[in-house]
Amino acid sequence: MTTPATFPRTAILLLASLAATAAPYAPARQKQSADSPPADTRPPLIQKAGIDQKLNQPLPLEAAFRDEAGRGVTLGHYFGKRPVILALVYYDCPMLCTQVLEGMARDLKPLSFDPGKEFDVVAVSFDAREGPAQAAAKKQAILARYGRPGAEAGWHFLTGDQASIDALTQAAGFRYAWDPQSNQFAHGAAIMIVTPEGRIAQYYYGIEYPPKDLRLGLVEASKNRIGTFTDQILLYCYHYDPATGRYGNVVIGSMRALALATLLGLCGFIVLMLRRDVARARRGGPS
Repeated sequence: MTTPATFPRTAILLLASLAATAAPYAPARQKQSADSPPADTRPPLIQKAGIDQKLNQPLPLEAAFRDEAGRGVTLGHYFGKRPVILALVYYDCPMLCTQVLEGMARDLKPLSFDPGKEFDVVAVSFDAREGPAQAAAKKQAILARYGRPGAEAGWHFLTGDQASIDALTQAAGFRYAWDPQSNQFAHGAAIMIVTPEGRIAQYYYGIEYPPKDLRLGLVEASKNRIGTFTDQILLYCYHYDPATGRYGNVVIGSMRALALATLLGLCGFIVLMLRRDVARARRGGPS
């Protein structure tokens, strides 16, 4: 039995034994911490899904799809004239994809731009099992929510085979994975603004897209072919941040500096005029 007098010595010996046992493993853990990135503790399925930004990446415009009416089209059919908002979804998705499409319909509604005139919306299913029937049903539901006459000319819902889907999702950096337990795809939520030439200009994450950002993104992607003079001025005052997928006011410091320089210039001009008037008064000349 351990007596009170011998307890401290017994505790010290026990701690020393534990430390000696753990010592061979400590350097390995330290080396892993120093030389390796932290381990990804997310489930393997979630690790496979994600969005890797590929700004200025050209999309495969030659990829073949079918529109909601079953007509064969290429992706390039929707490019060349206007910027495009691209959404990679699947139409039978019970939650996230519907929220992405409904979020677009809700947040594009305040814009004065009309789909089919200033821009186009192209939704592409990444589920090769889906066809024109699912695309047509989804288009009807989303256009009913959007509620703008004539919008059907600018909203397009495509389906395709696995080869075309892979070419597009890989070019866009969109990764997804099938979960057999839930019978659903694991995937991220984002839309992309693409230039008329078919290059990715911006990513917007989530299911809410500020109308101001969407408008500026479309104007910038169009290289000022659409929008007003005010939009062009705002693009000088706001800058798209790829990390947040938002426009931020990054030139306020420059604007303040310009205002200060203008004020100093005005003060200098006033001082110069006053000195000239004083000099003329001393000479007795007209002021």
